[in-house]
Amino acid sequence: MRATIRSNLRAVLPPVLLGLLSLAAWQALVVLADIQPYLLPAPTAIATQLGLVMPVLVPALIATGTNALLGLVAGSVIAIVGALIASRLWIVDELVTPVVAAIAVVPIVALAPVLTTMFGATSETPRRVIVAIVVFVPVFVNTLRGLRQVLPVHRDLMRAYNASNWQLSRTVTIPGALPYVFTGLNIASSLAVISAIVAEYFGGLQNGLGSRITSAAANSAYPRAWAYVFGAILLGVLFYATTLAIERAVSRRPGR
Repeated sequence: MRATIRSNLRAVLPPVLLGLLSLAAWQALVVLADIQPYLLPAPTAIATQLGLVMPVLVPALIATGTNALLGLVAGSVIAIVGALIASRLWIVDELVTPVVAAIAVVPIVALAPVLTTMFGATSETPRRVIVAIVVFVPVFVNTLRGLRQVLPVHRDLMRAYNASNWQLSRTVTIPGALPYVFTGLNIASSLAVISAIVAEYFGGLQNGLGSRITSAAANSAYPRAWAYVFGAILLGVLFYATTLAIERAVSRRPGR
Protein backbone atom coordinates (compact mmCIF):
# COMPACT_ATOMS: atom_id res chain seq x y z
CA MET A 1 0.00 0.00 0.00
CA ARG A 2 2.74 2.44 0.94
CA ALA A 3 4.69 1.51 -2.17
CA THR A 4 1.65 2.30 -4.30
CA ILE A 5 1.18 5.67 -2.60
CA ARG A 6 4.84 6.54 -3.09
CA SER A 7 4.67 5.50 -6.73
CA ASN A 8 1.59 7.69 -7.27
CA LEU A 9 3.27 10.63 -5.55
CA ARG A 10 6.34 10.27 -7.73
CA ALA A 11 4.11 10.34 -10.79
CA VAL A 12 1.97 13.30 -9.67
CA LEU A 13 4.30 15.63 -7.77
CA PRO A 14 6.75 16.55 -10.58
CA PRO A 15 4.10 17.82 -13.04
CA VAL A 16 2.23 19.58 -10.21
CA LEU A 17 5.39 21.36 -9.06
CA LEU A 18 6.27 22.27 -12.63
CA GLY A 19 2.78 23.69 -13.12
CA LEU A 20 2.99 25.78 -9.95
CA LEU A 21 6.42 27.10 -10.91
CA SER A 22 5.15 27.97 -14.39
CA LEU A 23 2.19 29.87 -12.93
CA ALA A 24 4.49 31.77 -10.57
CA ALA A 25 6.81 32.69 -13.44
CA TRP A 26 3.80 33.73 -15.54
CA GLN A 27 2.49 35.99 -12.74
CA ALA A 28 5.93 37.54 -12.21
CA LEU A 29 6.38 38.18 -15.92
CA VAL A 30 3.02 39.93 -16.26
CA VAL A 31 3.59 42.10 -13.17
CA LEU A 32 7.24 43.00 -13.71
CA ALA A 33 6.93 43.59 -17.45
CA ASP A 34 3.57 45.38 -17.06
CA ILE A 35 1.99 43.27 -19.81
CA GLN A 36 -1.51 44.41 -20.74
CA PRO A 37 -4.44 41.98 -20.26
CA TYR A 38 -5.25 41.91 -23.98
CA LEU A 39 -1.78 40.45 -24.58
CA LEU A 40 -1.53 38.12 -21.59
CA PRO A 41 -3.71 38.28 -18.45
CA ALA A 42 -2.21 37.40 -15.09
CA PRO A 43 -3.07 34.01 -13.57
CA THR A 44 -4.66 35.79 -10.60
CA ALA A 45 -6.99 37.70 -12.92
CA ILE A 46 -7.90 34.48 -14.71
CA ALA A 47 -8.55 32.75 -11.38
CA THR A 48 -10.85 35.60 -10.32
CA GLN A 49 -12.84 35.34 -13.55
CA LEU A 50 -12.92 31.57 -13.20
CA GLY A 51 -14.80 31.92 -9.94
CA LEU A 52 -17.19 34.49 -11.43
CA VAL A 53 -18.06 32.48 -14.55
CA MET A 54 -18.34 29.11 -12.81
CA PRO A 55 -22.18 29.03 -13.07
CA VAL A 56 -21.83 29.47 -16.85
CA LEU A 57 -18.66 27.43 -17.23
CA VAL A 58 -20.14 24.18 -15.91
CA PRO A 59 -23.03 24.03 -18.46
CA ALA A 60 -20.56 24.96 -21.22
CA LEU A 61 -18.27 22.13 -20.14
CA ILE A 62 -21.19 19.71 -20.20
CA ALA A 63 -22.34 20.84 -23.66
CA THR A 64 -18.89 20.65 -25.25
CA GLY A 65 -18.00 17.47 -23.37
CA THR A 66 -21.19 15.75 -24.53
CA ASN A 67 -20.51 16.60 -28.16
CA ALA A 68 -16.90 15.49 -27.85
CA LEU A 69 -17.83 12.22 -26.12
CA LEU A 70 -20.57 11.22 -28.56
CA GLY A 71 -18.40 12.09 -31.55
CA LEU A 72 -15.44 10.23 -30.06
CA VAL A 73 -17.46 7.08 -29.43
CA ALA A 74 -19.14 7.12 -32.84
CA GLY A 75 -15.95 7.87 -34.77
CA SER A 76 -13.93 5.29 -32.84
CA VAL A 77 -16.49 2.51 -33.29
CA ILE A 78 -16.73 3.15 -37.02
CA ALA A 79 -12.93 3.31 -37.31
CA ILE A 80 -12.35 0.05 -35.40
CA VAL A 81 -15.01 -1.84 -37.34
CA GLY A 82 -13.66 -0.43 -40.61
CA ALA A 83 -10.12 -1.45 -39.69
CA LEU A 84 -11.27 -4.98 -38.83
CA ILE A 85 -12.95 -5.31 -42.21
CA ALA A 86 -10.03 -3.74 -44.08
CA SER A 87 -7.56 -6.10 -42.40
CA ARG A 88 -9.52 -9.11 -43.67
CA LEU A 89 -10.54 -7.94 -47.14
CA TRP A 90 -7.83 -6.50 -49.35
CA ILE A 91 -10.34 -4.90 -51.71
CA VAL A 92 -11.83 -2.91 -48.82
CA ASP A 93 -8.33 -1.90 -47.75
CA GLU A 94 -7.53 -0.65 -51.24
CA LEU A 95 -10.77 1.31 -51.43
CA VAL A 96 -10.78 2.79 -47.93
CA THR A 97 -7.14 3.87 -47.61
CA PRO A 98 -7.40 6.76 -50.13
CA VAL A 99 -10.65 7.87 -48.49
CA VAL A 100 -8.99 7.96 -45.06
CA ALA A 101 -6.14 10.00 -46.51
CA ALA A 102 -8.68 12.47 -47.90
CA ILE A 103 -10.58 12.65 -44.60
CA ALA A 104 -7.34 13.41 -42.76
CA VAL A 105 -6.94 16.72 -44.61
CA VAL A 106 -10.54 17.93 -44.44
CA PRO A 107 -10.41 21.42 -42.82
CA ILE A 108 -12.86 21.93 -39.96
CA VAL A 109 -13.18 25.63 -40.82
CA ALA A 110 -14.64 24.66 -44.21
CA LEU A 111 -16.75 21.74 -43.04
CA ALA A 112 -18.39 23.29 -39.96
CA PRO A 113 -20.41 26.00 -41.76
CA VAL A 114 -21.59 23.50 -44.38
CA LEU A 115 -22.82 21.01 -41.79
CA THR A 116 -24.43 23.78 -39.74
CA THR A 117 -26.39 24.84 -42.80
CA MET A 118 -27.38 21.24 -43.56
CA PHE A 119 -28.60 20.29 -40.07
CA GLY A 120 -29.71 23.70 -38.82
CA ALA A 121 -28.31 26.23 -36.38
CA THR A 122 -30.16 24.70 -33.42
CA SER A 123 -28.76 21.19 -33.86
CA GLU A 124 -25.73 19.73 -32.10
CA THR A 125 -25.34 17.12 -34.84
CA PRO A 126 -22.85 19.11 -36.97
CA ARG A 127 -20.39 19.38 -34.07
CA ARG A 128 -20.67 15.68 -33.27
CA VAL A 129 -20.18 14.75 -36.92
CA ILE A 130 -17.07 16.91 -37.07
CA VAL A 131 -15.65 15.25 -33.94
CA ALA A 132 -16.39 11.80 -35.38
CA ILE A 133 -14.62 12.68 -38.64
CA VAL A 134 -11.56 14.06 -36.84
CA VAL A 135 -11.12 11.09 -34.49
CA PHE A 136 -11.81 8.51 -37.19
CA VAL A 137 -8.42 8.86 -38.85
CA PRO A 138 -6.01 8.23 -35.93
CA VAL A 139 -8.11 5.37 -34.56
CA PHE A 140 -8.48 3.71 -37.97
CA VAL A 141 -4.82 4.04 -38.93
CA ASN A 142 -3.47 2.78 -35.61
CA THR A 143 -5.99 -0.05 -35.33
CA LEU A 144 -5.26 -1.26 -38.86
CA ARG A 145 -1.53 -1.14 -38.17
CA GLY A 146 -2.02 -3.19 -35.02
CA LEU A 147 -4.14 -5.77 -36.80
CA ARG A 148 -1.34 -6.24 -39.34
CA GLN A 149 1.29 -6.92 -36.67
CA VAL A 150 0.34 -10.55 -36.12
CA LEU A 151 3.37 -12.73 -36.82
CA PRO A 152 2.80 -15.40 -39.49
CA VAL A 153 4.10 -18.07 -37.11
CA HIS A 154 1.33 -17.27 -34.64
CA ARG A 155 -1.30 -17.40 -37.36
CA ASP A 156 0.07 -20.68 -38.69
CA LEU A 157 0.10 -22.18 -35.20
CA MET A 158 -3.57 -21.33 -34.69
CA ARG A 159 -4.37 -22.80 -38.11
CA ALA A 160 -2.52 -25.96 -37.15
CA TYR A 161 -4.85 -26.28 -34.15
CA ASN A 162 -7.80 -25.92 -36.55
CA ALA A 163 -8.80 -22.55 -35.04
CA SER A 164 -11.64 -20.68 -36.71
CA ASN A 165 -11.32 -17.13 -37.99
CA TRP A 166 -13.18 -15.86 -34.91
CA GLN A 167 -10.89 -17.79 -32.55
CA LEU A 168 -7.84 -16.45 -34.38
CA SER A 169 -9.14 -12.89 -34.08
CA ARG A 170 -10.21 -13.25 -30.44
CA THR A 171 -7.05 -14.90 -29.12
CA VAL A 172 -4.28 -13.49 -31.32
CA THR A 173 -5.18 -10.65 -33.66
CA ILE A 174 -7.33 -8.41 -31.47
CA PRO A 175 -5.26 -8.75 -28.25
CA GLY A 176 -2.10 -7.99 -30.22
CA ALA A 177 -3.72 -4.92 -31.75
CA LEU A 178 -5.02 -3.44 -28.47
CA PRO A 179 -1.90 -1.31 -27.75
CA TYR A 180 -2.24 0.24 -31.19
CA VAL A 181 -5.98 0.78 -30.69
CA PHE A 182 -5.39 2.65 -27.45
CA THR A 183 -2.62 4.70 -29.04
CA GLY A 184 -5.18 5.89 -31.55
CA LEU A 185 -7.76 6.49 -28.81
CA ASN A 186 -5.30 8.48 -26.70
CA ILE A 187 -4.64 10.76 -29.65
CA ALA A 188 -8.32 10.93 -30.58
CA SER A 189 -9.45 11.83 -27.04
CA SER A 190 -7.60 15.14 -27.16
CA LEU A 191 -8.57 15.79 -30.76
CA ALA A 192 -12.23 15.23 -29.87
CA VAL A 193 -12.22 18.12 -27.39
CA ILE A 194 -10.25 20.41 -29.71
CA SER A 195 -12.50 19.75 -32.71
CA ALA A 196 -15.69 20.14 -30.64
CA ILE A 197 -14.49 23.56 -29.44
CA VAL A 198 -13.36 24.71 -32.89
CA ALA A 199 -16.67 23.60 -34.42
CA GLU A 200 -18.48 25.96 -32.03
CA TYR A 201 -16.75 28.97 -33.57
CA PHE A 202 -18.88 28.76 -36.71
CA GLY A 203 -22.42 29.46 -35.59
CA GLY A 204 -25.01 27.22 -34.06
CA LEU A 205 -26.03 27.08 -30.42
CA GLN A 206 -24.08 29.45 -28.17
CA ASN A 207 -23.80 27.00 -25.28
CA GLY A 208 -20.29 25.55 -25.47
CA LEU A 209 -16.77 26.54 -24.55
CA GLY A 210 -15.88 27.69 -28.06
CA SER A 211 -18.84 30.05 -28.16
CA ARG A 212 -18.00 31.42 -24.71
CA ILE A 213 -14.37 32.01 -25.64
CA THR A 214 -15.36 33.83 -28.83
CA SER A 215 -17.94 35.98 -27.05
CA ALA A 216 -15.55 36.95 -24.24
CA ALA A 217 -12.73 37.81 -26.65
CA ALA A 218 -15.08 39.86 -28.85
CA ASN A 219 -16.05 41.92 -25.79
CA SER A 220 -12.38 42.43 -24.82
CA ALA A 221 -12.93 40.39 -21.64
CA TYR A 222 -9.63 38.61 -22.04
CA PRO A 223 -9.24 37.21 -18.51
CA ARG A 224 -12.74 35.73 -18.87
CA ALA A 225 -11.79 34.20 -22.23
CA TRP A 226 -8.72 32.64 -20.63
CA ALA A 227 -10.92 31.27 -17.86
CA TYR A 228 -12.92 29.40 -20.48
CA VAL A 229 -9.67 28.26 -22.09
CA PHE A 230 -8.66 26.84 -18.72
CA GLY A 231 -11.96 24.96 -18.65
CA ALA A 232 -11.19 23.56 -22.07
CA ILE A 233 -7.79 22.39 -20.84
CA LEU A 234 -9.41 20.61 -17.89
CA LEU A 235 -11.87 18.91 -20.25
CA GLY A 236 -9.08 17.75 -22.54
CA VAL A 237 -7.08 16.39 -19.60
CA LEU A 238 -10.19 14.57 -18.34
CA PHE A 239 -10.74 12.86 -21.71
CA TYR A 240 -7.08 11.90 -22.03
CA ALA A 241 -6.84 10.62 -18.45
CA THR A 242 -10.00 8.56 -18.92
CA THR A 243 -8.63 6.78 -21.98
CA LEU A 244 -5.37 6.10 -20.14
CA ALA A 245 -7.32 4.66 -17.19
CA ILE A 246 -9.34 2.42 -19.51
CA GLU A 247 -6.14 1.26 -21.21
CA ARG A 248 -4.53 0.37 -17.89
CA ALA A 249 -7.66 -1.43 -16.71
CA VAL A 250 -7.77 -3.51 -19.88
CA SER A 251 -4.04 -4.30 -19.78
CA ARG A 252 -4.33 -5.50 -16.16
CA ARG A 253 -7.10 -7.97 -16.83
CA PRO A 254 -6.28 -11.56 -15.90
CA GLY A 255 -4.84 -13.46 -18.81
CA ARG A 256 -3.19 -10.45 -20.39
